[in-house]
Amino acid sequence: MFETIRRHAVTVLGVLLCLFTLFEVNYNQLQPQSALAVFVGLGLVICYLVYPVHPKLAGFFPLRLLDVLLAVAVAVCCGYVVVQTEPFFQATWAGGISLGNRAGIETNLDFAIGLIGLLLVLEATRRSIGWLVPALALLFVAHSYYCYGSQQFGWPQMPDWALPHAGQSAKDIVSTTYIQSLGVFGVAAGVMFSYVFLFVVFGTFLEMSGATQFIINFATRVFGRFRGGPAMVSVLASGLMGSLSGSAVANAVTTGAFTIPMMRSARFPRHIAGGITAAAASGGALVPPVMGAGAYMMLELIELKGGFLDIMQAAVIPATLFYISLLAIVFFYSRKLGAGVLESVKLQQGRLLQFEALVFFGALGVLIGLLILKFSPFKAVTGSLAVILVMATMRRQLKLGSGARMLALVSFFAVLLLHQTTMYFAPQAPSWLQPFLAASWVHPLTGEVTVLLTIASVLGSAIVGMFGLLLFGLVHPAWRAEIVPALGRAAKNGIALVAASACVGIIIGIVQQTGIATDFSAAIKGVVETNLLLALVGIMVCSLILGMGVPSVVCYLLMATLMGSLLSEMGVPPLAAHMFIFYFGMMSMVTPPVALAGYASASIAEAEIMPTSWAAFRFSLVGFTLPYMFIYRPALLLLGPDGTALTDFSLAALFAVSHAVLAALFGIISLAAALAGYMAGPLSLPLRAVLFLAAAMLLAPITKIGDLPVGLTVDLAGAVLFGVVAGWNFWSRPANAVPGKVPPGELGVGKLASPEKAQAGE
Repeated sequence: MFETIRRHAVTVLGVLLCLFTLFEVNYNQLQPQSALAVFVGLGLVICYLVYPVHPKLAGFFPLRLLDVLLAVAVAVCCGYVVVQTEPFFQATWAGGISLGNRAGIETNLDFAIGLIGLLLVLEATRRSIGWLVPALALLFVAHSYYCYGSQQFGWPQMPDWALPHAGQSAKDIVSTTYIQSLGVFGVAAGVMFSYVFLFVVFGTFLEMSGATQFIINFATRVFGRFRGGPAMVSVLASGLMGSLSGSAVANAVTTGAFTIPMMRSARFPRHIAGGITAAAASGGALVPPVMGAGAYMMLELIELKGGFLDIMQAAVIPATLFYISLLAIVFFYSRKLGAGVLESVKLQQGRLLQFEALVFFGALGVLIGLLILKFSPFKAVTGSLAVILVMATMRRQLKLGSGARMLALVSFFAVLLLHQTTMYFAPQAPSWLQPFLAASWVHPLTGEVTVLLTIASVLGSAIVGMFGLLLFGLVHPAWRAEIVPALGRAAKNGIALVAASACVGIIIGIVQQTGIATDFSAAIKGVVETNLLLALVGIMVCSLILGMGVPSVVCYLLMATLMGSLLSEMGVPPLAAHMFIFYFGMMSMVTPPVALAGYASASIAEAEIMPTSWAAFRFSLVGFTLPYMFIYRPALLLLGPDGTALTDFSLAALFAVSHAVLAALFGIISLAAALAGYMAGPLSLPLRAVLFLAAAMLLAPITKIGDLPVGLTVDLAGAVLFGVVAGWNFWSRPANAVPGKVPPGELGVGKLASPEKAQAGE
C-alpha cells in the first residue's frame, strides 16, 4: 500500500515538475528566487521519495517513512522562500521586507529554515550522486567558518597555503547559501531550470517519437558493412544522439542498448564493446546544437557577442575531430582484432524509417533554425518540443487509435489558431494577461509585417498549443499511457541534476561572497608563473579528479568558478579557456576509477566495471590531445586572433582554420594508428614509435625554436613522417594479410573468440 502511494506520488510530482518548468520558463509569473524554490523543492521532494538513505535499506519501512517526513520538510523550507518572496504574501513578511532584501537582518526563523534547508540539500545530493559534492560543500562551509573563528574567537590562524580570508559567521553562511540568491537558488539552479531540464524533457519525448531508432538505423546503414562496423555504428550513433542529448550516461544507455549486442555478435569482447560505447557517449556533450548543461553554464559565466551561437560555432570542429579520432582508432583496432561485419539480417532490419527520420531532422532543424534567428535557447527547445509532440501523434508504433490521434492533432491546432486570434485583443488587455496573448505580426514602428515577428508570434501560439496537447494527453485515457510515463521519466532523469545544482550553489555562494576564487587563482599562478602548459596540465588533472562520480556540469562549474580567470590572465581567450575546462569535465565520464559512462555501458554489456572503464579511457586517449590543440590553435574554435568568434572569413582566416584542422586531422589519425598498432597491416614497434613522433609534431604546440618560427615546418615534417609510415605499411604488408589474433595486453584483449564463444561472452 505504502509503495503504491509512493509511486503514484512520484509520478504526479514528476508531471507537475515538468509542466511547471515548461510554463514558468516561458511565461515568468513568479519572482526568480521563488520560481527556483519551487523547481528545487519539487526536485528534492521527488529525490527523497525515489532514493532511499541507502540502497540496501530500500525495503525498511521506518526509514522509508522518514523519507516522506524529509520530503515534507523540503516542501516547508522551499515553500517558506516562496511565501517570503512573492508580493502576494507580503502580509506575512517580517517587517514588511521580502526575504531577498533582508540581508544582515534575517530573523531567527529565517536562520532555522535556512539551516534545515541546507542540510536537506546536502543529504539529497548524497543520495542521488554520492558523497563527493556534499563533502566539498561542507569543506567550503567549514573553511569559511574557521576563518571567521580565527578573527573573532582567536582560533589558530590558517597557513597562507590554505587561503585564509575574513570568513563568515554561521548566520552569514546560511544567508549567503540559502536565504539570498547566490547559493542554492543561484546561478547553478537557474541554468538547470532555464535550460538543462528542458532538454531532459526534450530527450524523453524524442525517444518516444522514435527518433532514437532512426539514429541507430542510419548509423547501421552507413557503417554496417565495414569490418568492425558495429563499433563504428556505436560511434556515429552516439554522435548523432549527442546532438540532441548532452548527457553522457543517457547517451550510453540509449545507444548502448542497441549497439552493444551488435558488437558482441561481431566478436567484440564484452568490456571492449562497453568501452567503445562509453567513449563515444562521452563526446555527446560537445556536439551542437544541444551540447551539455555546461554549455549553458558557460553562457552565464562569460560575455559573448553572439550568445549561444558563439559556443555552438566554437564546438563544431572539436566535436567533429573527437568523433573522427574515435572512428579512426575503432577502425584500426577492429581490423587488428579481426572483428566481423553485421549479419545481413540485421542490416535488413536496420532500414531507414522515413517518418522517424523526418522527426529527427525536423526537431534538429527547428532547434538550430530558432537559435540562428536569435531566439533564446529555452524558446528554441520548447518550439522544437512542440514539433516533436505533434509529429509523435502520427507515429504508427504508438498503440493509439485513429480517433485518439485526430483528437490530439485537433487539440493542438485548435488551440494554436484560437491563440493567434488573441493578438487583436492584446493592446486592450490588462498587463497581467498580455504575456499569454499572441504577439502581433506588425512592427510597432514601421507598421510592416515582418518574417521574424510572424515566426515569433506563431512560435508563441505553438507553445500554447503544446500545452493544450499535453493537457489533452493527460486527460485522454489512451494518450495518458504515453504522456504520463514520458513526463515521469524526464523528472526522474533530471532530479539528480537538480540536487547537484542546488548543492554546487552552496560552494558558488561562498566563493563569490568571500573572494576565495581570486586567492586560489593567484596561488596557482604563483606556482605555474608564466608556464601555460603547466597550468593546463594542472587544470586537466584537477578536472579529472574532481569529475570522479559527479556530473560533468558540476565539474565544469566548480573548475570554471575557481580557475577560469587564471587562464584568461595568462592570455587565453575566455571562450577557449572555458571550452578547455568544459572538455575535461566531459572526459571525466570515462576516467577510472569512477567513470560513470563506463559504469552504465558495463551494466548493459554485462561486463566487469573496471576493465570496461579502462577500455573506454584508452579509446578516448586520442581525444585528450584536442583541448591542448585549441588552446594553442584557437582557429580550431573558429576564433580570431583577438579571441572573438570569426564572422568574416578572410583568406588569412581560412588558411589558419585549414592549417589547424589538417594538422589536427593527421595528428589524431597518426596517434590512433600508433595506439592500435595497425593501419593497412600490423605495425612494428619502430613504426609505432615514428607514428607517435609524427603525432607529437602535429599535435604539440611547437611554434618556435629559440627565435626561429618553425610552426608550419614542424607540421609539414610530421605529416611527411605519417605519410612515409602509411605508405611503407601499405606496400610491405603480406598480400594475404588477414587480421587475426591480437597480442595479449593490446587494449585488454587476448585472442579472438570464435563467434559461438563470443556470443556466450567467452
